[in-house]
Amino acid sequence: MTKERERVRQERELIRQEHERVRQERERIRQQLIAAPRVVATIVAAVREQVPAYAVLDDGRLHEVRAIAAWALDRMLHLWATDGDLTSADLRRLRGIAAARAADGRPVQAVLRAYRVAATVITDEVAACTPPPSAADAFALARMALTTLDTLSEEMATAYTATSEDLTADRARALRLLLDDLIAGRHASIGALTDRAARLGMQLPDPYCLLVAEPVETEGPGVTQEAAGELLASLTGRGGDVTSLATVRGSRVVLMLPAAAGATAPEALRERALRGCAISGESLDRIAVAHRLAADALDTAPAHAHHPARVLTDGDAHVLALLGGRPAITPEQIGRLILGPLVHPGRRHLLEALTIYLDTGSATAAARSLGLHPQSLRYRLRRIADLTTRDPRDPWQRLTLDIARTIGH
Repeated sequence: MTKERERVRQERELIRQEHERVRQERERIRQQLIAAPRVVATIVAAVREQVPAYAVLDDGRLHEVRAIAAWALDRMLHLWATDGDLTSADLRRLRGIAAARAADGRPVQAVLRAYRVAATVITDEVAACTPPPSAADAFALARMALTTLDTLSEEMATAYTATSEDLTADRARALRLLLDDLIAGRHASIGALTDRAARLGMQLPDPYCLLVAEPVETEGPGVTQEAAGELLASLTGRGGDVTSLATVRGSRVVLMLPAAAGATAPEALRERALRGCAISGESLDRIAVAHRLAADALDTAPAHAHHPARVLTDGDAHVLALLGGRPAITPEQIGRLILGPLVHPGRRHLLEALTIYLDTGSATAAARSLGLHPQSLRYRLRRIADLTTRDPRDPWQRLTLDIARTIGH
């Protein structure tokens, strides 16, 4: 009986030692992989290559992806090394990640696929270690990966759906969050934007006008969300336009409108003692660029650039960026943007009249130089104003026209 107990004890000790050897070997591989920055970089590169929604992420959001990849690498290898299971803390983090992805519009299918790609890369990296894991260890790794992916898929899908439903239920807040994310550049792709908007029962305007407005009296009170909504209603002609969005950023209101609605902006802003900048030349995937252009224009425009009958536009914003030493497009593009139809061969006489007027400084002198009656010259100036929406007699608009005709050639 004593010999039998001793035999059992020895067998158990051998099993314990074998388990400890396996644990140490797996831990060695874990430490080796988490200490190599290359592994996380490989995971992120594979995700970006295989999951389209991640291919368009900017540097700010890629930093978050790298952090999650590093965490996933460490946790998966720890579970393998210890034969463990996901903890409640792990599940809370996964639910939080899923909720964040629902809020920024990244599709849950893309998120879950990214984890599957990451698990494949981790498995390949483990297999490439020297010495490689045994067949039993490799089987244990594969089993752990499948079990973990199954659990996280269920947890994340549930959290994603719940967050999406909460956002949809509070539609007004969800629409504000959508525009906030658009102008901050927190979106994965046009497809993700379209899907997110569709869940809220709207379609993003395309083409669109992004209007950023602020009080004329900068020392006075800012704008409120209620005021933003009222301005939106006045510009769209109906209170619940499903193709328009409004939010407030600091002391400014930001509206995303159908391009045609921007034409009524000057009057609506003047009635509310507001001034603004309307950008309509950027694509849907560059809404953040449009917002930055408009905001920078309001920051840097001199007082005389604001006219009660008009708002600053793309051309004004690009001229101001150029004057500030931060050109966003080429000089030729700025010239075409401001001069517009004047560069057409059939309107060369108008461009010539503008050039002489800018050089001489008066309609009378320009008419004399061109051999025209002053009234004929003034008619051409009115045509120039109609075609370019810029009055050459206005100091700021004359400056933008002068810059455009100078740098556009």
